[in-house]
Amino acid sequence: MTSRHIFAAAVLMMTVGPASAQSQPDVEVPYWASISVDKARMRKGPSPHVPVMWEYRRKDLPVKVVARHENWRKVEDPDGAQGWMAARLLSRTRTAIVTGDIRPMREDASIAAPVAYRAEPGVVGRISDCRNGWCRFDVKGRKGWIQTDHIWGD
Repeated sequence: MTSRHIFAAAVLMMTVGPASAQSQPDVEVPYWASISVDKARMRKGPSPHVPVMWEYRRKDLPVKVVARHENWRKVEDPDGAQGWMAARLLSRTRTAIVTGDIRPMREDASIAAPVAYRAEPGVVGRISDCRNGWCRFDVKGRKGWIQTDHIWGD
């Protein structure tokens, strides 16, 4: 293969690669995400050159993505604050935060099921298998079922 063919192939891969990634259908907003890094900044606008509103130091904190602009996502945090974060700081890993009072995590998705653990307000865990008003809730290996009206992020 000549250097001319290699160059042409490289140019073709550069033009096709990003277009293919961009042409994949995105999830419709709003959708749930979580902070995927130890430190993330929420900004007033979708640019690294605009002021920082908040700095989050809580990996896995759930956020709701409410808008997109290029590689930026407008998010809402559990307290209702909205601002922009770089998409690379977010994950589609489903997490939730306990709201209100201390909440029971039950052995099964039933109010009659025995309590496995109790979760304090502000505890963040991974959620899965949400149905009929309950989500499977995993807090660092401690697993149980929690009612969806006791968490934010479902």
